[in-house]
Amino acid sequence: MPVFYHLFSVIIKYIQIIGNVDKLIPLYSKAAEAIAEESSIGTWTDLKTMKPSIQKIGAKVFEIKGNWVKIAYPSELFENGNMPQIMSSIGGNIFGMKALNKLRLEDIKWPEKIMKSFMGPKFGIPGVRKLLKVKDRPLVGTIVKPKVGLSPKEHARVAYESWVGGCDIVKDDENLTNQDFNKFEKRIKETLKMRDRAERETGEKKVYMPNVTAETREMIKRAKFVKRNGGRYMMVDIITVGWAGLQTLRNENLNLVMHAHRAGHAAFTKGNHGISMLVVADIARLIGVDQIHIGTVVGKMIGGKEEVSHIGEEIEKGFIKEGRHTLEENWHNVKPVFAVCSGGLHPGLVQKLVKIMGKNIIIQAGGGIHGHPKGTKAGAIAMRQALEATLENITLKDYAKEHKELGLALKKWS
Repeated sequence: MPVFYHLFSVIIKYIQIIGNVDKLIPLYSKAAEAIAEESSIGTWTDLKTMKPSIQKIGAKVFEIKGNWVKIAYPSELFENGNMPQIMSSIGGNIFGMKALNKLRLEDIKWPEKIMKSFMGPKFGIPGVRKLLKVKDRPLVGTIVKPKVGLSPKEHARVAYESWVGGCDIVKDDENLTNQDFNKFEKRIKETLKMRDRAERETGEKKVYMPNVTAETREMIKRAKFVKRNGGRYMMVDIITVGWAGLQTLRNENLNLVMHAHRAGHAAFTKGNHGISMLVVADIARLIGVDQIHIGTVVGKMIGGKEEVSHIGEEIEKGFIKEGRHTLEENWHNVKPVFAVCSGGLHPGLVQKLVKIMGKNIIIQAGGGIHGHPKGTKAGAIAMRQALEATLENITLKDYAKEHKELGLALKKWS
């Protein structure tokens, strides 16, 4: 199980010699060995209890390139189907070692045996496209805004305006669960009722993603309520519920598409110490989400072109493949999943986003729809117009000449 680490600084007591590359090489090696030992069979001193048979399953450093380190872990070190245990090993104590200043876990190459021990996505890109009957274009989504404060009926009305304007998807904000001003069960019933109305009026399939995030047992209870009331989707804040909570929810096998929000990820993915978003996304995909937030490339949230469009080995090669993202790559028998682009998006950014990320994305705009000068419905129309122009290879400026909603959006935001 090769794991890729990035050593941004070497052993602290030698920090004063940074700058002399020749002297740094043995220090990176020593730091890498410390990671391998701490994350497998070693500790800070010799052990009388150590046996030759145990030494055979220790982690091994097998490649160091600059400050890139690759460490191989025997599969015997891990419990199949137990993501918390796996991450406690390869992404646990090592980040608190005094021997290291900054360390980043960049990528994991998963053994097929471990991959098969997780359920993986039930729907993935093919299943979601089949559900929505959208074959070959990005999906258009929005978040009900303001994110909190609306009543269930007000929330449902905003969702309806979004759908009839052209959105495929409407989701709750990550902050909205079961507050007094907007009770969960009432919101689900009201919003799904408006979803059905929008489907009748538009002839298109529509999706509502209710946020079921809660304590695990309550989360499952809420997901089942969504299912009983005709919902097709559930949304969960995967970082705050934790890998165990996410696994438990997926293992219920409720036949609901699982939308993963990454709220809180930047506490450890931002900067050069912690865990990369690539690792977070791959773990979530392995456990079984069908789509996941990955950043916007061109919007307000972190997640630049380099982060969101890399493919495995390409990280090290230093180049980027346009028009595709890592989550849609073939990955043994694990279904590809939608990359959700969200945060500061508006119609003027659609062409650039599709060029970078390709068609297997969800373009999710909140303020970029509800902030339209003519309101939510017009904002959704403008977003679909921007996508139509993109797919027809027409500039937004030219398309806006005969599409007033797009024209107003470009005037406001571009």
